[in-house]
Amino acid sequence: MNRYWRLDRHPQGTDFAAALTLAEEPLRRPGDGEVLIRNHYLSLDAGTRLWMTSRTDGYQPPLPLGSPMKGLVLGEVVASRSPGVNPGDLVRAFGQWADHSLLRPEESVLRVLDRSVSDPRQHLGVLGPNALTAYVGLTETAATLPGETVLVSAAAGATGTLAAQIARNMGCRVIGLAGGAAKCRFLLEDLQLAAAVDYKAEDVAARLATLGPIHVYFDNVGGPLLDSVLPNMALAGRVAICGLIATYGAETPTPGPMHFDQVLMKRLTIKGFFAPDFWHRGDEVISRMRAWLDAGQIRMRFDVSHGLDAAPVAYGKLFSGANIGKVLVDLRNG
Repeated sequence: MNRYWRLDRHPQGTDFAAALTLAEEPLRRPGDGEVLIRNHYLSLDAGTRLWMTSRTDGYQPPLPLGSPMKGLVLGEVVASRSPGVNPGDLVRAFGQWADHSLLRPEESVLRVLDRSVSDPRQHLGVLGPNALTAYVGLTETAATLPGETVLVSAAAGATGTLAAQIARNMGCRVIGLAGGAAKCRFLLEDLQLAAAVDYKAEDVAARLATLGPIHVYFDNVGGPLLDSVLPNMALAGRVAICGLIATYGAETPTPGPMHFDQVLMKRLTIKGFFAPDFWHRGDEVISRMRAWLDAGQIRMRFDVSHGLDAAPVAYGKLFSGANIGKVLVDLRNG
């Protein structure tokens, strides 16, 4: 039997336990072109929250109710009928929140991984899609230059942590936005950022006025934080938007920023982007990240829960701000 989390209702707020049901079904062997993976880790990512709504105007269609919850997984191939993927391979792919994932490689962005990485979790961290998002967002979408001031929202989260360190490694002055004193200490002491702003305890706009002007804003959040940032942008500043965690749970579109006039006044460029637009850049970005990882110049903290049962509560950490770094569920002993 294969246990899996099934999406039965659209979540209300962050009550994921009420929307998901832990079900089971017979474990099916792979058919032609399919691969069966024993999931070792589930990667929990805020962007999948939009898949749980009924909205059809997102970056991909919503998950039908009654279907398995999907997400990024890291695991070992136990059976394969797909050329180039063999039993025993360590792989990463978009599979199911389940003990096992059955999938087609071409539909799930399956990647056979390098086992020489000492901590395999880094294939979901420094060497994973969050790193692709952070690197391409900074270097291409925002066209960041050494010496510029870069502001990163959700800077203690998975993508934000990497964006902040990449900008720092590029020779930028980096400011992190995070919620709570512990996270701000992490940004200053562990990541060695130039400054940290606690959006839960400070007047963000006023504090940024003392730290700006901001040349690049790497935005994971949207919502009111974006309004606090826009008046503090530099002339010809760039805003790279890769996440809108503040509004992912909304069943209808949300209003835009009140300070939209600053786009004209400051001659700003605002551009959205998604990692799937850049999957073809994976080898290039992983090579750069691996060099920094091996040299100790970039790191990832992991927030790990254990057992498939823990998935809904662990997922909620992304929206309550209870995590620092990458949220994973370890299934190896489940």
